[in-house]
Amino acid sequence: MRAWVLLFAVLWYLTGVGRQRYSERTKKGFIYGKPGHLVKIYVKLHRNSPILVCMDFKRAEKETVDPTYLWIGPNEKQLTGNYRINITETGKLMVKDFLEPLSGLYTCTLSYKTVRAETQEEKMVKQRYDFMIFAYREPDYSYQMAVRFTTKSCIGRYNDLLFRVLKKILDNLISDLSCHVIEPSYKCHVVKVPKNGLIPELFIAFQVNPFAPGWRGACKDSIDCEDITNHNILQARDRIEEFFRSQAYIFYHDFNKTLPAMHFVDHSFQVIRLDSCRPGFGKNEVVCSPGTFSPDVDVTCQTCISVHIYGAKSCP
Repeated sequence: MRAWVLLFAVLWYLTGVGRQRYSERTKKGFIYGKPGHLVKIYVKLHRNSPILVCMDFKRAEKETVDPTYLWIGPNEKQLTGNYRINITETGKLMVKDFLEPLSGLYTCTLSYKTVRAETQEEKMVKQRYDFMIFAYREPDYSYQMAVRFTTKSCIGRYNDLLFRVLKKILDNLISDLSCHVIEPSYKCHVVKVPKNGLIPELFIAFQVNPFAPGWRGACKDSIDCEDITNHNILQARDRIEEFFRSQAYIFYHDFNKTLPAMHFVDHSFQVIRLDSCRPGFGKNEVVCSPGTFSPDVDVTCQTCISVHIYGAKSCP
């Protein structure tokens, strides 16, 4: 039996009748340095960084004689090629499978010569370029929702029964997405409705969360499950929104406006997205900088002077 039909049947029985963060990028996807300026770049966790060019755009448009490139990483040591660090012979840098500890200041020094054609006099020129790279991740989405139902009275067992049935229906509606309803609650209020007098209504609130028991099984081989869980929670939101939309339709169209005493209040569905950060990440989903940490889903990294790394989850 479809969920909206089941809920309507329950209501009828109870009453009887009655909703990349990169900068300085070119068309080829390269990011150039800017003399005297720090270029900030944000790389999604477990993704490859954009290609950083050890040169500014104007210099790249000119001829450069005998160029050499020296890249220094966040640990203030020279970067050399390895399975994560890829440096080309023309000074381009890419970091593969970016992780929190790889965040920090990347500095490149370009050395090249200028040659006077008439005298063959050579002069060595050096230019430094600074890139600040931060790991980031998408927030974990959840949704706070609220709906209203009319009722016979604020006193009686039918209100609690409706509440429990509604939660069960919603959980079943989204269970295949590894999502579930948490923190459900309701209160009964008497509402003065224009031209209809006083009507008791149930104000129901709940949160839809993407971490139902066994949710990691949906991740399969994914290193980072945020894309999958966020996709699932968006689907769950759409299903629930469609469910309540169908409640309004069935009451106001299929039954010729003959409504049971307990029914969904049209246009009462409200939804707000709630974002939370994973440990080690703070406001704007950017990794916590040295001197700060985040142990939980708080949105702000807390101060800790003994922390010297990016992405700290605790304060020693």
